[in-house]
Amino acid sequence: MRDASPYMRAHRGHTFVVYLDGELVANPRLAHLIQDLTLLIGIGVKLVVVHGTRPQVDLRLRAAGLESQWVGHLRVTDSAMLSHVKEATAATRYALETQFAHATRIRPLGSAPIRIVGGNYVTARPAGVIAGVDLQFTGEIRRIDALMITSHLEHSDLALISPLGYSSTGEMFSLNALDLATSVAGELKASKLIVLRHGGAIVDSTGRLVRQLTQREARELQRATPASSQVLANAVRACQFGVERVHIVDDSDGALLLELFTRDGSGTLISNTPFDQLRTATIEDVGGILELLEPLEAEGTLVKRSREKLETEIERFIVVVRDGATVACGALYPFQSEAAGEIAGIAVDSQYRRHGFGGALLAALEQRAMGLGLVNTFVLTTQATHWFQEHGYLRANLETLPMQRQALYNYQRNSQVLTKNLNPTSS
Repeated sequence: MRDASPYMRAHRGHTFVVYLDGELVANPRLAHLIQDLTLLIGIGVKLVVVHGTRPQVDLRLRAAGLESQWVGHLRVTDSAMLSHVKEATAATRYALETQFAHATRIRPLGSAPIRIVGGNYVTARPAGVIAGVDLQFTGEIRRIDALMITSHLEHSDLALISPLGYSSTGEMFSLNALDLATSVAGELKASKLIVLRHGGAIVDSTGRLVRQLTQREARELQRATPASSQVLANAVRACQFGVERVHIVDDSDGALLLELFTRDGSGTLISNTPFDQLRTATIEDVGGILELLEPLEAEGTLVKRSREKLETEIERFIVVVRDGATVACGALYPFQSEAAGEIAGIAVDSQYRRHGFGGALLAALEQRAMGLGLVNTFVLTTQATHWFQEHGYLRANLETLPMQRQALYNYQRNSQVLTKNLNPTSS
């Protein structure tokens, strides 16, 4: 308990998305695993479980004399197969709900029962034709209703999501459960995606457990280990979606708790810690910053900076670096005599604009301003007014700016002025 208590505090209030391999549902150890998941809710984790159904569907199709055709990791689902997919999915879901209900009953007296909720969270569309094969009723994810899921999680409900999606035209599609769990984790901005699978954690070519991987290492290992290719690909994709950590854990008894509540863990961790790579820019970052700024300068969103000017001002910039590439940047220009600072040049790579880099960068620049003793920060923007307002900035008049900055105001750009008090309790 002494060792676990820091992790309990750290996990409380965070959203975990758990992928439960379909093979685990028929495993005798399922009851213990469900108890462990119930424990997570008990310590305040917001839990979403996405379950697989592949072995259950396989069993029903074989009994019906139907043979599956595969394109990559996707099964071709015709209308006859779809009815068996629905039945297998319903039976799997009921089995899980039964186990969660039992786990709730054996919890200590006074514990509130766990409500298991579901719904039409997933909108899907046909996967279409891949490699010349029409996948028919196999679908791909079009939209996740993250708002509805979040509203349930706020009431300490467990969201149980089955690998089926519904189209706007009233059709139902079979989905790959691991792809679904990955998309749900990304949409919810989950702290963790936990992949519980019968195949276990990731091992290298010598059979040794791989405990931790960066995104780059995961991509390299993906090419070297075809058996783990899909799970590693989804782990990398989840990290790109902004999920902080992906844990790949086997189905041995207690493996989930060891992974989450011990220092060494029990599985494989693929980490996405972009904010740990947030740092002051150096002269070596000039090229990467220019690549971010130039498209925005070309469209008029940002004021153009020459390479020479950027080099002389490089210490003003903060960058976010991922896998050696500069994916976000921003600068602070202090006006010490008036205890104010201008935040400028914020740019985020287009692939990462939904992943929180801009907000993290802005917070770091504000923290730098406070470290310099500045009381206010301000921005001049033509395109991002609402975004800054969402981060606490208020519209202001030109006259509120430092006199030196007023003199440099470009009336042709007609930029909006927004300001933020960095110490609102003193106002």
